[in-house]
Amino acid sequence: MAKTTRVLSVSVPVSDVDAALAFYTDVLGCELVMDVEAWPGARYVEVLPPGSSVGIVLLPHDSEIPIAVRLGTTDAQEAHDRIKASGVELHNAEVLRWESVAPMFSFEDPDGNGLVYLEDQAGQTPGE
Repeated sequence: MAKTTRVLSVSVPVSDVDAALAFYTDVLGCELVMDVEAWPGARYVEVLPPGSSVGIVLLPHDSEIPIAVRLGTTDAQEAHDRIKASGVELHNAEVLRWESVAPMFSFEDPDGNGLVYLEDQAGQTPGE
């Protein structure tokens, strides 16, 4: 069985990333941990609520980045193989291995909720 180590982050679909970022930081007191262009035109913004280890990813409704719950796993390849063998349709034929990003892949649960597995390195904090 694929081992889930923890919830890393959850996505929130937003109409305006900058307005949402201002709300989450200025009103709710969250800390900005990441604001990057994942690839051209794909902005990834993550905030961290005070005292939490689970980040909130602010994504436009039409984002190519999956609006999903991001889960840690000890071994992304092993998790990918086991989930594929169970008959679940994966969004990625192979584990994605990008420079400076943990190995990952995405899929949906039986109700269509987006899930992303990222290889969880011990001691890693949100935004790393």
